[in-house]
Amino acid sequence: MNGLAVDLGEARALAGIVEGRPPACRLALCPPATLIRPMADLLAGSSVLVGGQDCHPEVKGAHTGDISAEMLADAGAALVIVGHSERRSGHHEDDRLVALKSAAAARAGLEPIVCVGESHAQRLAGDALAVVTSQVCGSLSPALRDRPFTVAYEPVWAIGTGRIPEMAEIEQMHLAIRTTLVEMFGVGGEAVAILYGGSVKPGNAGDILKLREVGGALVGGASLKAAEFAAIFEAV
Repeated sequence: MNGLAVDLGEARALAGIVEGRPPACRLALCPPATLIRPMADLLAGSSVLVGGQDCHPEVKGAHTGDISAEMLADAGAALVIVGHSERRSGHHEDDRLVALKSAAAARAGLEPIVCVGESHAQRLAGDALAVVTSQVCGSLSPALRDRPFTVAYEPVWAIGTGRIPEMAEIEQMHLAIRTTLVEMFGVGGEAVAILYGGSVKPGNAGDILKLREVGGALVGGASLKAAEFAAIFEAV
């Protein structure tokens, strides 16, 4: 919940950086729903994609305050984040609901970024791998088969805290997620990008992005300023 119309200048600055120094990766910004259309218009013609932060499973109906995947697509979004830890904790979303949202995204032609991750208590208890692989199984709809989608691993305790797992722990988790994806989707599971999210900053991005099966980053606060965000994707 960050960003007003006055902040669109950061998106414009990012597009300028990308035009001058094309990155070796895809880039997307996922602003609040109020900024999707103006940001999509602003970034038209650039390589920077625009996405939403959440969607409702239904196409339309009596769901006051909610936004459907079709509405996001109509506003210019190409992707949508579903199952973010803040949605799971603050709005009590479970795997079943996240799976319905991932299916809704596919239905609307959006690429879902499906988030999974363990709490600090679960990691300390030695349950992190079991928790996350279970979330992967429960949060990915069968409707995603042969459709583009992304998984984002975000340890809940690392988001916004400045703390991250050990590099070996990140790599271990990403390898476990890859194994689960292949078990679920066969060969198609080998091509799914697995992002790491949780206190990604210019200072640690290079090391994280070099790890096996880390296919990108889901960036929070460090994406609010174009220069800081650019320093992250330039570490690819």
